[in-house]
Amino acid sequence: MNDQAHVFQRDIHRVWTAKKNRISPTHQNSFILEPGHWQEYDPFLMLAEDWFQRGSFNNHPHRGIETVTYVIQGRLEHYDSQTAGKDELLPGDAQWMTAGRGVIHNEDPAEGETVHSLQLWVNLPSGDKMMEPRYQNLRSADMPLRVEEGATIRVFSGSSGGVASPTKNVVPITMVELNVEPDASVKQDLPGSYNGFIYILEGEGLFGKERTKASEGQVLWLGSAGSSRESEVEITAVTRLRALLYAGQPLHEPVVAHGPFVMNTMEQIRQAYEDYRNGKFV
Repeated sequence: MNDQAHVFQRDIHRVWTAKKNRISPTHQNSFILEPGHWQEYDPFLMLAEDWFQRGSFNNHPHRGIETVTYVIQGRLEHYDSQTAGKDELLPGDAQWMTAGRGVIHNEDPAEGETVHSLQLWVNLPSGDKMMEPRYQNLRSADMPLRVEEGATIRVFSGSSGGVASPTKNVVPITMVELNVEPDASVKQDLPGSYNGFIYILEGEGLFGKERTKASEGQVLWLGSAGSSRESEVEITAVTRLRALLYAGQPLHEPVVAHGPFVMNTMEQIRQAYEDYRNGKFV
């Protein structure tokens, strides 16, 4: 009872609906988190929602970030320069790619498929931007589950109610998939220092201390917990609800982003392009 009294109840600071854009005949895109809001979204750089077919993306490099890809629909094939191999992600699977000092990769739908996916960019701290690249395939069936009455929480990263994921983080990140039955409620615990948000994949719910109503396709940015060490956000389903919650520890570092590279200075960006041109990403 006393411990619970010290847990800050988060509210919802802002709700919005992202606009869908047509990029090409085979690719539509929506920025759930638009790039450029470095301080507000810290440690997150952007979140893109994509609907795309084979050939929409070519092989491309990254440096200084992690990408977290979550497949909503379709089969997504992956190639990268570090393992020189291919893999496949299925609906409900995720991949945590740490680009570090540099990778060349491509994600392409299987032949004849349209993939619907989310890709989050997480900033890397200045001291880890040139770390060795790595990949973690997070299969839905293998992720730890927290089961409550009327709710199942799949823990892709971090923890939920004492259920912890083995996913390796550079920046501490919580990523959970919430599946909640109508009228059921669940609380997600978060360190008070974390920034975070919820994206609704299906259904309608009531969120946070003020029970803010939101539905499929909407984004909810969590209110600050101030100086509280521990916090939580309550989620109640109105209809059957499926949502992703992302939260992480802000870095409070300068961000210089250009194309697929995110560093701390313009000189580091110039070096990234030079290294890429000189074949140092393979």
